Amino acid sequence: MSRITPIDPDQLTPRQRTVYDAIAASPRGGVRGPLAVWLARPELADLAQSLGRYCRYETLLPPQLSELAILVTARVWGSEFEWQAHKKIALQAGIPASIIEAIRQGQTPDFAHQNESIVHDFALAVHRDRKVPQELYDRAVAALGEDAVVDLTGVLGYYGLVSMTINIFEVDPLDPKACELC
Repeated sequence: MSRITPIDPDQLTPRQRTVYDAIAASPRGGVRGPLAVWLARPELADLAQSLGRYCRYETLLPPQLSELAILVTARVWGSEFEWQAHKKIALQAGIPASIIEAIRQGQTPDFAHQNESIVHDFALAVHRDRKVPQELYDRAVAALGEDAVVDLTGVLGYYGLVSMTINIFEVDPLDPKACELC
């Protein structure tokens, strides 16, 4: 990170230590990227990591759709750290490499499933237009259900915050050779 000094784990305040330990013990397995930035403000880190846990692991969206939304968000925001962190996860969730590559290149993928196309279009509309046209909203509700559309909106908002943090604080992209997430 070039804009913020990384926090030395041996120099954490008691509140930072509590949050650090909670993040490190979570499925994330470590404190890096935006979480490391947010740790400067442990109250933000604690609340953001709770929201992130929900958005990543507990929504009504199946992992394939959630990861698709995350990749679209990362690409729209130009967040290379987030892209690298979620590319392998997206492949493991069943998103074909051809779709991932099309998103990386800013092209509209050829989706095999309508739900994927809807999530892709919904995510682009949210991030590029800052709103979702009624016709797309209606298709999303019909295909996913209203509660899942609420979750999708939360995923897009959370990963927008993640990407914004990465970009503002110039968080270095992950080293694909050293990263288990890549």
